[in-house]
Amino acid sequence: MGTTTAPDVTVIIGAYEAMPYLIRCLESVEAQTLPAGRMEIVAVDDGSTDGTGEYLEEFAARTAIETRVVRQENSGGPSGPRNVGLGLARGRYVFFLDADDYFGEEALERMVAMGDRAGTDVVLGKVVGVNRGAPKSMWARTEERVDVHRSKVIYTLSAQKLFRRELLERIGLRFDEGLRTGEDALFTMEAYLRGAGVSVIADYTCYHLVGRDDGKHATKRGSYTLRFDSAEAMMALIHRLEPAGPKRDHLMVRPFTVGMLQQFGPGLLKQPADEQRHKMELAAPLMRTYWTDGVARRIKVAERLRLACVAHGRLDLLSDVLTFLRSKEVPELVRSEKGDKLFLAYPHFRDASAGLRDSDYQVTVPDWHGGDRVTRPKRTPSPAPEQPSTVRRAVRRLRREIRGWRARLSVG
Repeated sequence: MGTTTAPDVTVIIGAYEAMPYLIRCLESVEAQTLPAGRMEIVAVDDGSTDGTGEYLEEFAARTAIETRVVRQENSGGPSGPRNVGLGLARGRYVFFLDADDYFGEEALERMVAMGDRAGTDVVLGKVVGVNRGAPKSMWARTEERVDVHRSKVIYTLSAQKLFRRELLERIGLRFDEGLRTGEDALFTMEAYLRGAGVSVIADYTCYHLVGRDDGKHATKRGSYTLRFDSAEAMMALIHRLEPAGPKRDHLMVRPFTVGMLQQFGPGLLKQPADEQRHKMELAAPLMRTYWTDGVARRIKVAERLRLACVAHGRLDLLSDVLTFLRSKEVPELVRSEKGDKLFLAYPHFRDASAGLRDSDYQVTVPDWHGGDRVTRPKRTPSPAPEQPSTVRRAVRRLRREIRGWRARLSVG
């Protein structure tokens, strides 16, 4: 079923032990409103033993969509199959469809139309979870072009997006097969920053993210050491591609809060002491290199304070903060003498021996105090100059009249 013209989109499916989820996945591709002649499938069976490869070949033999199946030995992760598929793709765009998941019927037609209309290199279609959670903050509205440095799209860095293939080939972008987790986040962030813009489709569910009943979903894999590797790779990428300043600070919030911070939650208190110390050791060089006041001020107090304790290498202070958080206690809300600053007095606030700063406790972004939302105080404008009193105005008018009389008398 060869074609002479390049399809609009290549759907790349990396599959490992994907049955029976693969059946619905492929049915959703066939059900697309984008005509079969405008797309192709490249499916890579990554050493499955459950019939995944056989089903892919059976599907390729009967579908109207041009489909190529590659069967290979297991590579140990999703990056290898995705890179193989990308190397074989002919479409103007590519979409990385996980074999567990499935499309909404109009997904590809809407995303291709958006990319063509807006001239952007990455298109995000709304994602919903099926038997699992899914990101939500970035689906507020459909936008042809968003500002990556201001929007919430940096909080969805999975590979399930439409990418313009010309961009990927021009910059030689591939998934890092050396990373065992977070490789898709690294790939997507680089496409965001080096591409010609990002679009968002929020008014139609394009993608159904499925939680497997057997617990074998890829995102569950990996030890905490691999999570630190992923965070370090993301931080280094952002520093390489984005100059120092507010834009970089905004981007850096992501690896600190989605990555680093997750290793230092209340669950840390239940972990063995040697594991706690090891996490602090792994974090230390990242905090020295990448943690700045500009990043810190963009994070809520309870999160920032935990990271500040990590930056100081103070596991004892961190344990006190985590114990406080686990107790669900509400910190005292403290106002500065001038009234221009608010602080949340978590443990060790203004404890000179702790070495933490007031700024570590300061409310700098919208935050929570119990069930109440708090924000940093607005600057009080300088009072307007006091208006002259009625008496003063009368005196000044009288003086002007006296000067006038004197002038007229001297002339006479």
